[in-house]
Amino acid sequence: MKKNILLLLFFLASPFIFSQNQGEIPNGISLALKTGNSKELVKYFNVNVEMVILDEEGIYSKTQAEMILKDFFSKNQPRSFSLLHQGGKTDAKYGIGNLITTEDSFRVYFLLKKKNGNTFIHQFRIEKENE
Repeated sequence: MKKNILLLLFFLASPFIFSQNQGEIPNGISLALKTGNSKELVKYFNVNVEMVILDEEGIYSKTQAEMILKDFFSKNQPRSFSLLHQGGKTDAKYGIGNLITTEDSFRVYFLLKKKNGNTFIHQFRIEKENE
């Protein structure tokens, strides 16, 4: 009887345990991209982040990155975002997705790395889909 209860608890908890161990990309990143919420998106950024937004490229602080993203989203209001690919290893993950806006379609790339036990975006890129 005890064995059955333990087995049942394992199966009920296993999706949660395995998803935690895999370190999937946080849903908040996709949600922030879907809604064009630059303030929420930069919460996932490292202190400094390497960014390429169309023709603008550099290493920016969170504050600078938020202003650049806010400007981008004001000109390109998101309609949807879908995460197409994700992968990597324990300490580094990547995500690639499609961002559809009122103006155009874009490909979004980002690289997350662990730092002090937390995962942050270190590189972030938005390119026009057709380029």
